[in-house]
Formats: sequence, structure tokens, C-alpha cells
Amino acid sequence: MVGQSATPVGVQTSISDLGTPLAATTFVVLDLETTGTSATKARVTEVGAVRVRGGEVLGEFGTLVDPGVLIPANITLLTGITQSMVATAPPMEEVLPEVLAFLDAEPDTVLVAHNAPFDTGFLKAACERHGVDWPGYPVVDTLRLARALLPRGETRNHRLATLAAFFGVPVTPNHRALDDARATVGVLHGLIERLGPMGVSSLEELRAVNKPPSRAQQAKRHLAEGLPDGPGVYVFTDARGASLYVGKSGNLRRRVRSYFTAAESRQRIREMAAVVEGVTPIECTTELEASVRELRIIAERKPPYNRRSRNPERASWVKLTTDAYPRLSVVRVVKDDGAPYIGPYASSRDAEQAKEALLHAFPLRQCTHTFSATRRIEPCVLAQLGRCGAPCDGTETHDTYTVHADAARTAMTGDPAAVVDAHTGRIAELAAALRYEEAATLRDRLAAFLRGARRAQRLSAIAAVPHLVASRRSALGWETCVVRHGRLAASAVLRPGTDPAAFLASLVATAEYVPAGHGPSPRALPAETELVLDWLADPATRLVDVDGDWTCPLRSAEAHTEMTHWAHGRASAQ
Repeated sequence: MVGQSATPVGVQTSISDLGTPLAATTFVVLDLETTGTSATKARVTEVGAVRVRGGEVLGEFGTLVDPGVLIPANITLLTGITQSMVATAPPMEEVLPEVLAFLDAEPDTVLVAHNAPFDTGFLKAACERHGVDWPGYPVVDTLRLARALLPRGETRNHRLATLAAFFGVPVTPNHRALDDARATVGVLHGLIERLGPMGVSSLEELRAVNKPPSRAQQAKRHLAEGLPDGPGVYVFTDARGASLYVGKSGNLRRRVRSYFTAAESRQRIREMAAVVEGVTPIECTTELEASVRELRIIAERKPPYNRRSRNPERASWVKLTTDAYPRLSVVRVVKDDGAPYIGPYASSRDAEQAKEALLHAFPLRQCTHTFSATRRIEPCVLAQLGRCGAPCDGTETHDTYTVHADAARTAMTGDPAAVVDAHTGRIAELAAALRYEEAATLRDRLAAFLRGARRAQRLSAIAAVPHLVASRRSALGWETCVVRHGRLAASAVLRPGTDPAAFLASLVATAEYVPAGHGPSPRALPAETELVLDWLADPATRLVDVDGDWTCPLRSAEAHTEMTHWAHGRASAQ
């Protein structure tokens, strides 16, 4: 039991908590006129922008731009912008800083445009030409929104002029930047008003809209009423009380409500809305506790509408057996047998690749024979190819074979340099011979091995620690967690005014008892331990108490992974 009253294997991903009210969001509605449709070849002739918040216009920006090229006749016919009009206008290198300053005048600005990829494409191209970093504003596209919300039967098309007339916008679009931006403001407000009855009230929901909510979704919106606003886990249930879907959130009420709005576009979740009859909230003291509880509940109940984390028992590991002549094996269960393991891997294919990487570096046997001093076994073809020393017929002595097995164990649990060197050298040879596909195969095998070795080494290090307490400051106080052998044993928040010593004593005394075990993650799901590790690795987290040693090998798989990534990046750059 846990607690007091921005990739890990199997961890469910989810949409971020939805929380920026539309009424408090600053939108900058932008429109550009250009000499053509290609952002790389054409140039901007006019910029218009309107800043709005809560339905109120806060400012406007508009200017002609000297494109530095001739304006085609058809563009002049469309926009009315002539060569003489832009002859005295500032060039883009002078206008661009003004545009970006207008966008940045308010914090957390959201960029809005009708057919946004067109306008943002030209701005990005201008930034690139003039050596300016594109700020990467969040974008809302009114054309995409209109296509999602207004079927063709309701409007004859989704052009800006058609939508402006449909919503009764007083400004008529005329292919002049500022007027078109003003018209887009009216269209944006019309679309937002249309989304109101559908339950969309935040920026995140607005950007997620793909189509209107189904009738089943709208009918179940009441299920979010009365849910707490704090962090926790929510369980959707059917009429029999069976779990349908499990998720987590920093704000239970807001997150559950989003499932019944236009922001929820996943087909399986929309289908689930038809059979949902209840929501069970499980309040948690911290978001880490919520994440851990979510994993545990999904693994236990296996709700049908969850895609990830449902079957952690299907993860694969690579094991070096402990018999007299050890061999590598892909297994599903980590046993208390003293064997080294690497993983977990999401698929047996990835585990097989890691196994092949080890076999490339070490001539271990691949047969499954049980050796006997009285029974002679004929060597297999691998011995003839030099990939096995043939201990089966006595060609390779037990002592010699043990050297290879010990080296493989070291690579799995400590320094994987032997595997890395064997692969990088051969990859270089293959690349020099233009045998790129074979080189890529070895590269993928090495990457799979390093991933599994890194995970196992990180998991094993924290699993060896019998007791650890850490804290991180949050808006409510200090989130404090007790971790025992890699398992989250307790979680609570030290609030201002509370005696820290008494708080810690109580938290530690009531934390779950977790005995030691064998393997990289003996007392928790590997995904849970990786969540704990990520939380502990955050620079804001402070260690309060550690019983035992929490260490990783100096020349670990993680160190080699970072070096390999750096080397690949250097090679790509060259």
C-alpha cells in the first residue's frame, strides 16, 4: 500500500492535464500576404496581426513588406498589393523583429491563423533566412477547427470569407493582411462559442479538438461532477462495476471531464463512453504516487481500453544461465537463481537482438544440451564456423569456457566495453566496405543490448537500497517519498508549519515493509521502479536519508550509451 491518508517500458502515456482557461489565453491572430505559395521561393508582402484575450482586442499590428522580388500580376489582382505600394515598405529583416516582438508582448502567446501551416511556414522560413530562432509558439488553426466542427452540409466550404459570413463577423476578408486577421478573430470566437456546449473550456482541449463529441460522450459528462481537484487515479467502470480504463492526473475532475468533450478524439475511448457508468477516483498525495498506483491497478485489473502497461508479465529478459557451461536465454520470468539478467524488453525481438549482440562478442554455446562426462556430443555447425569452442566434445575446456561466460556476465552487470568494442570495430569495417545494411543490423543489436543492460543496472542499483527517503518542493509543500528496494513504500506532502522531524518519523513508521529480493526489480514492476528513478534523478529532488549504498558501475552501460550517442552524432554531422 502506498502512502499516508515531458518513452520506461510499459508505462502508459496520457494527454497532459488540461488547464489553461480559454478566457485567460492570449491569442495573436496572424495573416500574411505573399508573392506565392512556396515558403522557400515566395516572399511576404504584408503582415497583419491582432492580439486578443477574453474576447477583447488588446492590440493590432500591420505593415506592408518589401519582398525584394517582383509581385506576380495574379497576386496583385488577388490582393490589390502593387509593386509601387511595397517600394517604400521596410524589408523583412526589419519587419521580422517587430512581428516577433508583437507575438512576445504577452507571456504564453498562442498563434492563430486560418490554414496555419501556410502562415507559420513563411514565418519559419523568414526566421531561417535571417538567422533568427523560431520561438515555437503553440498554434491553433481555425481552418482545421472549422473542418472538425462544421460539416459541409452546414457551410458550403471552410474558406475564411464563408466562415466570416456564417458567424456574422462584421469585417469582410479581402486578402489584405490586417482585415483578414480581424475576420479570423471573429471566426475564432465563433468556433469557441460553438465548442462551449461541448465542454471545451481550456486551450489544451481546444488544440486537441478533431471532431465534436459523440452523443454518448455528452450524455456521460455528469460523471466528472463532484470529483476532487487534486492528483490521483481514476477508474472508469461499466454497469457491473468492472474496470474499463484506468488513468492518472494532477487534477482528477478536469481530466475526467475532458473524456466527454470534443478534445477526446481517440476512437476506442469514444466507444468506451457508450458503456461507462461510473468513475472511481483514488486520491493520492503526490503525482508520483498517482503514477505508481496507475501502473499497479492496470497490471492487476487489465482494463480492456488500456493499451499499455496491461501485461508487464510479457516483458522479456536476457539471462545468462548458471549451469556448468552457461548459455544465453530469452525468458519472461526473473528467478531467484543467481543468474544475471538484462532488460526488461517490450518485445522478445528486442531481447533476441541483445542476445545476438552478446553472442557476437563472446563465443558462448547456443545449444541446449545437458553435458555429461560419459556422453559425447557431436559439435554443431557453429563450432565449425569458429563461433563456439565446442565444449560439448571437450575441444574447449571448462576453464576456458568459464572465461567467456565470466566476461559475458561482466558485460551484462558492469562494464560492457567488450561488447561495444566488438561491434564498433566491425561496424566500421562494414561501413568502409559499403555494406551498410549489415552495419545497421549490428548497430541495432548493440543499441538493444545497451538499452537492456542500462535498465537492468539502474534497476539493480536502487533495488539493492533497503531504505531511501527523498523530497522535492511543490506548490503545496515538500513532496516526500520513501523507497525500499526500488518500490514506492510511502508518499506524503510536508506542508508549511508542520514539524519536519515528526512528519518524517510518522511517514517512515507507516511506510510499507519491503523485503530484499533477487534480480533487477524484485519487489516492484520495473516500470514502477523506473518512475521512481526518474523522480529521484530530477535536479529538484533532495535525498533526505539513505540506508546502504546507491551506486552504479563507473564504466556502466549508461556511460557507454551516452558515449555511443555522442559518437553517432559526430559521425552524422561529418
